[in-house]
Amino acid sequence: MLRNDAESYGVVTILFHWIIAAIFLGQILLGYLMVRTGNYALQFSLFQWHKSLGFLILLLSGVRLLWRMANPRPRAPDSMSRIERAAAHVAHAFLYVALFVIPLTGWALASSSPLQIPTYAFNLLVIPPLPLAISDQAEAFWTASHAWLAYLSAIVAAAHILAALHHHFWKKDTVLLRMLGARRPASVRSRADPLRIANKDTRS
Repeated sequence: MLRNDAESYGVVTILFHWIIAAIFLGQILLGYLMVRTGNYALQFSLFQWHKSLGFLILLLSGVRLLWRMANPRPRAPDSMSRIERAAAHVAHAFLYVALFVIPLTGWALASSSPLQIPTYAFNLLVIPPLPLAISDQAEAFWTASHAWLAYLSAIVAAAHILAALHHHFWKKDTVLLRMLGARRPASVRSRADPLRIANKDTRS
């Protein structure tokens, strides 16, 4: 199934999630390595790859947002408490925003640097700079903003991963399974459906 339904994520949403997640985690590692190599030719290449992948994240996140607007999220599993649902909502919202803001701060960094090194996206086209002031101070500001947002996002992403593993191995619900494309096992459905009915009766 391509689209989300009330219980599960569709193939398109799942692919967006894992592709962007893989690139994002790779960007964290690449960003760490590229400023620590003494080989300037390699460093230039790593910087270009880092910027290229950043623009790819920005593009994919934009398309993903449009798809998200046309495909509401499945309802949260009944095993999730109100606090867990609120925490998941905050984490998801933060990571959604970060997928736009981090690449944009990186673009601002490259645009404000006095070095004015062109950005060659995958060696296919030159990305024009943003119309920003060019100075050492501006470069330092955008460098710090880009780095701290990336570190904070990595922490939130790690918490997101740990929460998914907690649900899978400890609570044994479908939080992780449905993002892997698996349908709910019958045993989980049989436990969840009476609980959902009881919750409805309680609210009514």
